[in-house]
Amino acid sequence: MNAMHLASIFFTMILVDNYVLVKFLGICPFLGVSKKLDSAVGMSLAVTFVMVLATAATWPIQMFLLTPASGAWDLGYLQTIVFILIIAILVQLLENILKKFIPALYKALGVYLPLITTNCTILGVTVLNIDNGYNFLESIVCAAGAGLGFLVAMVLFSGVRRKVEEAVTPKCFEGLPITLVAAAVTSLSFMGFGGIIESIFGA
Repeated sequence: MNAMHLASIFFTMILVDNYVLVKFLGICPFLGVSKKLDSAVGMSLAVTFVMVLATAATWPIQMFLLTPASGAWDLGYLQTIVFILIIAILVQLLENILKKFIPALYKALGVYLPLITTNCTILGVTVLNIDNGYNFLESIVCAAGAGLGFLVAMVLFSGVRRKVEEAVTPKCFEGLPITLVAAAVTSLSFMGFGGIIESIFGA
């Protein structure tokens, strides 16, 4: 496997095809948990953990169970259900681990921790890895890059929100409106990375 190809996938997921700021998946935790840096980092690490493990579990199930059976039994329609079930199991495992070993983070994440189950970022990564025709290693690299991209987006936006809260905002923009404007500007800042990745990796 070409290391440059894997590096291209990895950095593309972080900067060019960032699932939050470019594909606009996972907006719920992006807006809900980014107020505090500690919570943003904790949520991002949890999402990355689940994302990589979910990819490692769903790829072989798709390739060796659902896809081969599509001719005889046509099990392809079960993909979404099976993938969500696997993600839910992994989230429950992660929730129990955090509750036992890191209770402070468990309380800080609150309701957003079980909501990782329905985080469309994780489901999107697992499904798009299959749709893009990635092999197992490429899928794992893609998931790791997507998770790190989620972390970058959360940390950046946490800093942006802190600055916005300190600024004087027109009354009509207070609260959610200025938050959405700040998110849009943060997203626009990632558009310039496309040419950089292309010039380095030729992707």
